Amino acid sequence: MNILVLVSGTGTNLQALIDAEKAGRLGPGRIAGVISDRPAYALERAKAAGIPGLVEKAGSGLSDRILHDAREMDAGFIILAGFLSILEGEIISAYGGRIVNLHPSLLPKFGGAGMYGERVHRAVLDAGEKESGCTVHLVDAGTDTGPILLQRKVPVLPTDTADSLAERIHTEEHIAIVEAAALMAERLNSK
Repeated sequence: MNILVLVSGTGTNLQALIDAEKAGRLGPGRIAGVISDRPAYALERAKAAGIPGLVEKAGSGLSDRILHDAREMDAGFIILAGFLSILEGEIISAYGGRIVNLHPSLLPKFGGAGMYGERVHRAVLDAGEKESGCTVHLVDAGTDTGPILLQRKVPVLPTDTADSLAERIHTEEHIAIVEAAALMAERLNSK
C-alpha cells in the first residue's frame, strides 16, 4: 500500500512515519513519496531514507499537480503531515476517504482556515481550555471538517505558553500520525 506524504516544514512527523515503517509498524503501508509545497528540511529526511521527494510550489494548480503525482506513484492514500496548503478540487473526490490530515487541536475546536501552528495553541490558551491535543481526520471539501479517525489529548497547564503546549502536543502527533497511517493501510488493504 503506497503512501504519499505531503509536508511543508522540518518533517518531524514524516520522520516518525519513516521510523515506524522501518520498525514494521505501518502494516502493509510503505512511504512511496514525499511532496512539499515549498523548499523544506522534510525533503532532506526523505532523501536520507531513500524516499523520492519533490517540491510542488504552493499556488494555482497545486492540488491538480499533487493528484497527478499521487496517481503516478500509485498512492493508496495520502497523509498531510504538517502540510500548510489547502487541497481542493478533483483530488478531494479522486482520493475521497483516502486523505488524512494531522491537526494540532482537538477538533472541531480550533480548526478551519488560518488555524495552524502557534495560532492554534495561542487560541487554546486564550480560550482557557483545560485540555488540548491533536486530531487525525479524513479530508473533505471543508477545512478541518472531515470525519475524525483518532485524537490524542494533553492537559493544558496553568504555566503553559504556546511553545510549551505545542511541544507536548508534538510528541502526541508523532504517535497519532503513525497510528492513523497503520489504521488506514490496514483498512484500505482489506478492501
